[in-house]
Amino acid sequence: MNKIELDKAQSNITETNPARLGTRLKLARQTRGLTLKALSEAANCSESLLSKIENGKASPSLPMLHRLVQVLETNIGWMFEESDGEEGIVFRAGARPLIALDPLRRGEGISLERVIPYSQGHLLQCNIHHIEKDGASAGPIQHAGEEVGYILAGEVELTVGEKQFQLAEGDAFVFSSDLPHSYRNTGDKRASIFWVNTPPTF
Repeated sequence: MNKIELDKAQSNITETNPARLGTRLKLARQTRGLTLKALSEAANCSESLLSKIENGKASPSLPMLHRLVQVLETNIGWMFEESDGEEGIVFRAGARPLIALDPLRRGEGISLERVIPYSQGHLLQCNIHHIEKDGASAGPIQHAGEEVGYILAGEVELTVGEKQFQLAEGDAFVFSSDLPHSYRNTGDKRASIFWVNTPPTF
């Protein structure tokens, strides 16, 4: 992404709407007949934090969100989708939503630029992960599927299972999503990863 495209994308940032995320989380929980306590225990998170998230007063970390959607048998993309309109075919540079994962906490320094919108009709999910300097994924993530990535810019340390890999622009990776994985920006500038994965299917 060149500077002009990056500036356009940054001006089109769609902050995660905590109220919308909380509403969808609560709907998924109630649809499955789970209490706050049952969901918090199954997803290994505090009941009080979960209550705050459902009320739009807190934002989950990426690993926590993965655990929640796994227990709720839904998809992380559905939690963030702003509209469920008619699918398109082409998504122009600078017009794709850039979703900040932690607008309330600002701890992870990660935003996801949607290459294609989430849809039940797609077999793959595809985003560009933008990781600010010193940003990280806040702990290991683990779910069903397969991951493929390509480093567009910057330097990244990728941890898969017990192994760590130092990656730079032009490097690529692939691994099974059921292996615990995390990443962090180890360079002195923003890093970007073109990331494709098979979404969990339950």
